[in-house]
Amino acid sequence: MIFRSKLMWWCVLLTYCTMVNCCGLITPQKEPVPLKSIEVEVEVRDHVATVVSTLNYENKEDKPIEALFVFPLPGDAAVCHFSAKIGQKEIVAEVKEKQKAREEYDDALSSGQQAFLLEESEQSPDIFSLSVGSLPPGESASIRLEYVTELAVQADDGLRFCLPAVLNPRYQPQGSEGASVQVTSVPASLVPYSLSFSARLSSPRPVSKVESNCSLDPLQYLNTKQTQAMVKLAAGHKFDRDVELLIYYKDAHQPTAVVEAGQASAKPGTLMGDPVVMLSLYPEFPQAVMSSVASRGEFVLLLDRSGSMESPMDNTESQDRIGSARDTLLLLLKSLPMGCYFNIYSFGSTYERIFPKSVEYNEETMEEALKKVEVMNADLGGTEILEPLKEIYSQPTIPNQPRQLFVFTDGEVENTKQVINLVKKNSGSHRCFSFGIGEGASSALINGLAKEGGGHAQFITGKERMQPKVMQSLRFALQPAVVDVSVNWDVPKGVSVTALSPPITALFQGQRSLIYAQLTGKSSEAADGLVTVKYSLAGHPSQNQLHFNLTPAEDTGLTVHRLAARTLIRSLEMEEKDDIEEQDEGVKKRVVELSVQSGVSSVFTAFIAVNKGDGEAIQGPLVRQYVPTPMYASFGMMPMATSAAIMYDDFEFEDAQDDMAMGCDEGFDGIMESEQYCVEEPTVIKPKQPHRDPLLQLVSLQKASGCWELVPALADALGKTSEEVESAKPSGVNQEVWATFLALIWLHGSKMEAQDEWELLAMKAVSWLRAQNALYATECVEAGNALLGFNVQKDALGL
Repeated sequence: MIFRSKLMWWCVLLTYCTMVNCCGLITPQKEPVPLKSIEVEVEVRDHVATVVSTLNYENKEDKPIEALFVFPLPGDAAVCHFSAKIGQKEIVAEVKEKQKAREEYDDALSSGQQAFLLEESEQSPDIFSLSVGSLPPGESASIRLEYVTELAVQADDGLRFCLPAVLNPRYQPQGSEGASVQVTSVPASLVPYSLSFSARLSSPRPVSKVESNCSLDPLQYLNTKQTQAMVKLAAGHKFDRDVELLIYYKDAHQPTAVVEAGQASAKPGTLMGDPVVMLSLYPEFPQAVMSSVASRGEFVLLLDRSGSMESPMDNTESQDRIGSARDTLLLLLKSLPMGCYFNIYSFGSTYERIFPKSVEYNEETMEEALKKVEVMNADLGGTEILEPLKEIYSQPTIPNQPRQLFVFTDGEVENTKQVINLVKKNSGSHRCFSFGIGEGASSALINGLAKEGGGHAQFITGKERMQPKVMQSLRFALQPAVVDVSVNWDVPKGVSVTALSPPITALFQGQRSLIYAQLTGKSSEAADGLVTVKYSLAGHPSQNQLHFNLTPAEDTGLTVHRLAARTLIRSLEMEEKDDIEEQDEGVKKRVVELSVQSGVSSVFTAFIAVNKGDGEAIQGPLVRQYVPTPMYASFGMMPMATSAAIMYDDFEFEDAQDDMAMGCDEGFDGIMESEQYCVEEPTVIKPKQPHRDPLLQLVSLQKASGCWELVPALADALGKTSEEVESAKPSGVNQEVWATFLALIWLHGSKMEAQDEWELLAMKAVSWLRAQNALYATECVEAGNALLGFNVQKDALGL
């Protein structure tokens, strides 16, 4: 990667020095940022959220401006309203075909009219751009943006809502075509606009608690049943990170059905004119199948080693992302079952693999992999994930070893659609489990990989530990694959059902599956319906059923219709070819019609609003200004005195090898380390790496078979001397048996809060003990408790 000229590099350095002055934050053009504040109100109903954001603009310049704001939204959000208020006049935007909307916007500006344009990125559905055109000197405008989104279920049964703030620049792969998304970013501490945030929660079940990565005011219950509550961000919050809420209901895993009446003004028979049902299902698998963990599988681990993975997990001096990923791979490798197969790939601008092809899991291959994992750093440059995926899919699958792909990335790729399409094309040969690491990870990429790959998605942000979420996904991967899934509807005569959701490809024990369907026609019979989900699990035919009432619920607005429309639009868009210029015109036409009819955004449409008032045309040259978003990649670690707003498409990639040599990522990572362009290298604040967790210290000593050896390192991990451990061993007990008992007792006695992390490797240890026909279990447990100071019962160990 090089700059177009050395002069540009000096300009960047000069920008660093002039970013902060007495007037506050300014753009690279030394102009005030026109976005002053953002107000967000969230209405959460059970597991669906409606988000209303108001963006307040003010032009303090002496000339008219055009403000451009590129910002993130949840990848599965259905944007359904966009309006602008100037003074007392409100202009409500319409959804139109994207090119027509752009032309209408340009025509309005050229004629001196005010116009507002909101459009979704063609590269990734979680990036939007908002253009505020012809804002006269001294004038203010309020932009209202509304969207609805589903809340994902977490490992601990909480529902995750995320208001994304961070938009890390997306890496454009070598040789890719098309304009990149222009991102203006500043370090999080320099974000110039404020945020106010409140959320109102309501559910048929009581709200038990709400947690957040940000400081919250105390939870306020709005009724005695505690089924309604209010929560707000604490005063003084800066919009310097994603705002994440984890919402917990009592008895959360209850199947539900919501039937929503159609829009009165819409034509019957259309999506918006008919009732729509949203089913929330939680499959329960037969206990006989779930009691045994699979011992087969090919586990392919794909690790992001781009430059941004060196960033800390949060905005404190915490462990960096790559360090957390290394610890997680250790735990994951120790938890794999004997007899499976595995391999580890890592990628940046290029990719590497530990073995030429997947190998059988045993002590030798595990140790070889761990040695290479221990020295993995964020040193491979950009974020080109497509090529290693192609290489993985080119490898033949292993008979009777189902392939399970685990992808770890901070998600800063630009060719999101291509990547997801590739996973979809290969969905028949594997399941894909994805993990978004750190602030700014693309929800479109992470969720898309899991959805199209029949797996499960997880996000790790703030101070969250990666390990429990990854281990939950490993437990899912060890569950037998569900096949032959079908959804059957039983509704009264005169009513027909049209499925709006794509076919279900993945079911996991206790995990929610959402189904949307359109209900057409009427019936004079009892207004009840039944949906049955049938599937085959480990050769056993199974089914789950849900009865529901066809009478539309009251006061739901059009939330369900909009989510259903977004689901259908996404499904249609996924039918498209990778090249947006080669799209099937028939499918594109259908997406545009559906988007316009439902008022929900798509890749082929945009929201356009034009102020066609009787006022005079706005005179004078129009100056474009860019509104920055918080940046939380490598720049987040730079000294404030040298921080700046950077226009990322001011740089271009020349050679992937240059990127890798310089440690670059997202078009900029690692440039500060290159003496080729820097006269003086700025100091980069490296996060302090914490001492290894005692749990990981103990885990690192476990053998692939599941046992531990009686070595000094084990005694140290247990907080004892070798002599103490040796002398406490009951006579006649094998050393490895004794060591394994001690490790299990220590895990149960001191790390029960982290049981999700070590449960699988403990099961492997118990299986190993059973295979030894150990005759001294009671004596070992008693002696181990006495040595370690615990009171763990033998039954608790699973023996």
